[in-house]
Amino acid sequence: QGQLAESGGGSVQVGDSLRLSCAASARPFSRSVLGWFRQAPGKGREFVALTRWRAGSELYADFAKGRFAISRDNPKNMLYLQMNSLTPEDTATYYCATGTEYTTDQRAYDTWGQGTQVTVAS
Repeated sequence: QGQLAESGGGSVQVGDSLRLSCAASARPFSRSVLGWFRQAPGKGREFVALTRWRAGSELYADFAKGRFAISRDNPKNMLYLQMNSLTPEDTATYYCATGTEYTTDQRAYDTWGQGTQVTVAS
């Protein structure tokens, strides 16, 4: 599956937007599922959003619905997460990951990036 590398994190203010990017060093398998997860300080890693590499079918965590949008650019082997109306509760390290099951369970994902930090100041 190759490696994944996130970018686009940073420090922003409440209400701002950020777009995270995830570059895959190799083209994901056609049946791959790509997901975004996050881990806030002192908390476990949680699901944010996922999509199928080939056919979309996005799925979002409740907190992400209406604010976040996952997308992909297949020719460029890129995955994105557009985040709008950010709040301090969105402060976390964000990870992209790939797997072959359409699931929010992070244990099913076998390739992970190193993460990118998002900090939202009030």
